[in-house]
Amino acid sequence: MQGAASKGYSNGYHQNGGHKLRKGNRGRRSHRDYGGDGSAARVFSATDDDSSPRPPPPPCTDFDMAYFHSYSHVGIHEEMIKDRVRTETYRAAIMQHQNYIAGKVVVDVGCGTGILSIFCAQAGAKRVYAVDASDIAVQANEVVKANNLSDTVIVLHGRIEDVEIDEEVDVIISEWMGYMLLYESMLGSIIIARDRWLKSGGLILPSNATLYMAPITHPDRYSESIEFWRNVYGIDMSAMLPLAKQCAFEEPCVETITGENVLTWPHVVKHVDCYTITNHELESVATRFKFKSMMRAPLHGFAFWFDVEFSDPAILPTENNPQSSIMESPNEHSSTDGSQRKKRANPSQALVLSTAPEDPPTHWQQTLIYFYDPIEVEQDQIIEGAVTLSQSKENARFMNIHLEYASGGRSFVKESVMR
Repeated sequence: MQGAASKGYSNGYHQNGGHKLRKGNRGRRSHRDYGGDGSAARVFSATDDDSSPRPPPPPCTDFDMAYFHSYSHVGIHEEMIKDRVRTETYRAAIMQHQNYIAGKVVVDVGCGTGILSIFCAQAGAKRVYAVDASDIAVQANEVVKANNLSDTVIVLHGRIEDVEIDEEVDVIISEWMGYMLLYESMLGSIIIARDRWLKSGGLILPSNATLYMAPITHPDRYSESIEFWRNVYGIDMSAMLPLAKQCAFEEPCVETITGENVLTWPHVVKHVDCYTITNHELESVATRFKFKSMMRAPLHGFAFWFDVEFSDPAILPTENNPQSSIMESPNEHSSTDGSQRKKRANPSQALVLSTAPEDPPTHWQQTLIYFYDPIEVEQDQIIEGAVTLSQSKENARFMNIHLEYASGGRSFVKESVMR
């Protein structure tokens, strides 16, 4: 989204191409929608006679309402749809899994303008429940009507916790990924939909995701933001340096870098299996890392990126290891040889959407945690430490980042919040 701050949501990020909030769901509305064959879906109300044992949904907080409201703006949806890597990969994944979708029931979690729901309808879905809490659902319903799909696509305006779908579904599809993969906590909505409605053996798209990190060098960025103050039109303004560093690097930055900025093979922070992950496991994730620099260069910080896979249920490694929904890297602490770069159930079949620096850019870009001062590293020098990503107590959609790192006999700690 171009300028989230312009809508009253200041995030403090250095932005290169704009920052966007991600998809979400909204509060209660009492209405009932009917599919062409009479199937019903409804929005939960406290006055409904609901005979299911499901506990009442959690309250919709002011933070949630602000989050949902941000998705009413057309700009954020335009940005996502214009991301051809994102949108065309999803369309390809839907067509690749057409045999799972044709004649089946689909729920699209956080449907936005409804484009993924329409792709599923074009792939032959019997019925698609397009769920979104934002007011963009009103426009999505009009888009569905304009494409003569009202008998197939049922738009539900409400939180995933509140809407009721009176049948099991065969497929869950969602573009839930936030910056740094887990920012915004939208994966929790997928978990709720999965546990409420997905049939045994059903399909989730995407099926799994992997978050990576690597040390980076970025002299141009540091020079533009910091070194600039040493000589401003011939005036020594180096007294501005402490404030400049704080403003530029205190919080995570969403930017695009290239493979040339990356000093080592990446480390797998976490692997997420969408079929077995629980909300509790997302509250805090942690890993230790150990890198070996491939070159002599100033170390300016760490970059984070992710990829997601669209895999058939049959090739997912869940049957024999149901507790492995978030897994440490195969070599728990070391990333020095690149062996953890990819972790896929079946690379020859899995369709992958990647936000890696060496891949075509997406609107997610990469998330950068910059140091206030660079560290000079030599080739083969070890960079090690630990990172913990945890949901903020203030607002679970925010992410607290605790980073410990050491190199060349010096140790550092950096705390930041992605908000």
